[in-house]
Amino acid sequence: MATATRTSKTYTISLPPDLAAKADALAKLESRTMSELFREAFRVYYARHIDKVFEETAAYAATRNPMGYTEEDVPRLIKEVRAQEAAEEAARHSAKAS
Repeated sequence: MATATRTSKTYTISLPPDLAAKADALAKLESRTMSELFREAFRVYYARHIDKVFEETAAYAATRNPMGYTEEDVPRLIKEVRAQEAAEEAARHSAKAS
């Protein structure tokens, strides 16, 4: 008979007595196992962490657009840069031919 493969990873954690008592009481109050309680605690912690990363990234990004460009400006800007590069390339070829 084949045995089922565990799909969860097991961790051993330690808590100070006061925090352990609070965790036990909360798990009992919500009719949850300790595993369920800690999984939910990690989900909440991780979501807050991701929110913080997004906020930090948005704050950094806000400093990287001093001209206030929008998404609608992108095609125009690409055309302008490509035209400028083409003009510079043509000037280089013209200078070499002289």
